[in-house]
Amino acid sequence: MKRVMVFGSYDLLHDGHKYLFKRAKKLGDELIVVVARDSTIERVKGESPLYGERERLGKVEEVDDVDRAVLGYKGNKMRIVEKIMPDVIALGYDQNSFVERLEKEIENRGWGIKVVRLGSFKPNKFKSSLLKKG
Repeated sequence: MKRVMVFGSYDLLHDGHKYLFKRAKKLGDELIVVVARDSTIERVKGESPLYGERERLGKVEEVDDVDRAVLGYKGNKMRIVEKIMPDVIALGYDQNSFVERLEKEIENRGWGIKVVRLGSFKPNKFKSSLLKKG
């Protein structure tokens, strides 16, 4: 069974996220979505999420293409990767946080996880930062 992992905030779950999930799911048999902790979002984006981590997790769990949704760990982000050990990590087209060292870290640990960047779906319409301005 081939596991695929995606991760993100998913504060305003929209069609762009669902497109990401659908595309990621096609890369394997099981899609695991890691939902960022509130504290991580605050640290990375400099603002609190509109919805708490449990509520965001619940919304992601409801998406058909998602087989499992989990909260990330506070602090060491590689811990969740190590726990799940996916075959593939799929990144969104605009995902920058945490990814700059991701492939190097995977290589250094000898995990053999493939990292792929997926395309966008109507990025001028379905982008969380645009929808928040709304």
